Formats: sequence, C-alpha cells, structure tokens
Amino acid sequence: MTGHEPSGCGSGHCGCAASASAPAAAGAETPSVNGVRLVGPGERLGTDELRERAHTELLRQAAVRRGRLPAQDVQTAPPLNADQRAAIEAMLDDEVTVPVPDAESCRRHYEAHRQRYLVGQARHVRHILFAVTPGVDVHRLAQRAEAALLELTRKDAEPGRFEALARELSNCPSGAQGGDLGWIAPEDCAPELANELFHLRDSAWGMGVHPRLVHSRHGLHIVEVLGRRNGTLPPFEAIAERIADELALQARAVAWRQYMQILVGEATLCGIALDGAGSPLVQ
Repeated sequence: MTGHEPSGCGSGHCGCAASASAPAAAGAETPSVNGVRLVGPGERLGTDELRERAHTELLRQAAVRRGRLPAQDVQTAPPLNADQRAAIEAMLDDEVTVPVPDAESCRRHYEAHRQRYLVGQARHVRHILFAVTPGVDVHRLAQRAEAALLELTRKDAEPGRFEALARELSNCPSGAQGGDLGWIAPEDCAPELANELFHLRDSAWGMGVHPRLVHSRHGLHIVEVLGRRNGTLPPFEAIAERIADELALQARAVAWRQYMQILVGEATLCGIALDGAGSPLVQ
C-alpha cells in the first residue's frame, strides 16, 4: 500500500533506505520447509523474500494437511494462485480466534493515546539527517552528529548556523533549503520522527532544537521546531468506530503472527531461521 511520499527523512529520494540482505552464500545449505525447497536452481532471494516464501509454504502445507488444498508432489515451493490464497485465508478465518474490542477497551485506548487522534496538528520543522547507509561507520557518524548538536544547542550559537550545517552535512535533499521541511503533519514523516514530534505524551520538548538526537530507520536527526499547531481532539463518540477498527486490525495481526509461530515451531526448517513457538499461543 502506498501513500504520498513523506517529506525529507523517510522519502525514497533520500537514498538512505537499507538494501535487502544478501542471499545465502554459494555452497550454503538449500533453505527448505519440511523437505520442500524454497528456491529453485540458480534462483537468488533476499532475506525478506526468503522468509516470506517460507511463511507462504508453511501455510500451504497446513492447508493441505487440513484438506483445504489438494496434495501436490513438489520438490520446490510452488507459487499460489488466487483460489489457493483464498482457501488459505478461509482456513485462517476459521482457525484463528481474533478478540473483538469492546467499547470499554476502545475508550481506554482513546484516553491513553489522545495525542494520536488530534486533528489539524502540524509542526514547522527543519532537520539535519546523518544517514546510516551500507558500509558507514556508525560510531563516527554518531560522533559527528553529536558534535553538530552540541554546537547548535550552545547559548552562543551563531544565527544561521543551523542552515549552514544543514547545507554542509545533511543527507536529506532539504539540506539545500537549510534543512527546512516546512509545515508537516504526522503522516508526512518517518514514524520515529512523528512519535517525537507529535505523539509523546507529557513531552517537555516544545520549540527550538531538540536536546538529543532523534534516531530513525534512516539515520540520526538533529531536529528544530520553528512553529506549532496543536490541533483539536474529536470526542470519543466521533471516532469510536475508527478506534474499534484499528484495535481489531492489531488483534488480527497478533493472532495471525502467533498462528504462524505455532506452524514454525512444528516444522523442520533447513537453511533458514524463523521465529517459532513451542506451544499454542492463540487464545
């Protein structure tokens, strides 16, 4: 699923996203699930692709054992067509118990996460991104970022120094504009930044340069807030259905993950490591 690109950090053009892990080295044990190979001759998969295929094959085999799919004499995990995927989804719907959130749990969630449901909140932000890219010396990068942060948080910091350092050091395209991202909403930036800027409850950080580096999946950020729009909180009744849907999705994801852990715990895996469970977890 895609949306509009986040501003600055988190955007595809920042060039700081980590690349997929390399496939297993030549001569390594062929990855398999219960004796069914996960890759064909000469095929190369990244780590995430390999794990996804392993989970799919685990589900296919479970559906065969339960009579949801016909048995196949296969040596390599076959791709699934639309009918097979539908059969597996029906199996999950029948076998995985997903708790339904009640009104009380929805209200508790609303009260505990009021910041997340504010409407119209925005921050005028500028930042300096020290991107973590393959091969970078993270320790030296952090030292460089800490030194820049220390300079900017001194009482005698020169006016315009933030913009100058952004142009000199930032790995984000916004560096050309002195690091200015303009007015951004929570959905406009990486989740870790959104949490720092918008979602931390009882946070003492207001305007100015954040006193510590902000860590995200893309690297280290020096962040300064130039303006704030705090937004308004809708009444619980206005968003109760939305909260119920969110909690239901979360519960479903947890239940499915636990179901997969059971399958992993029961399987014989070769050449691949997956998180498994030794006993049933689905309630």
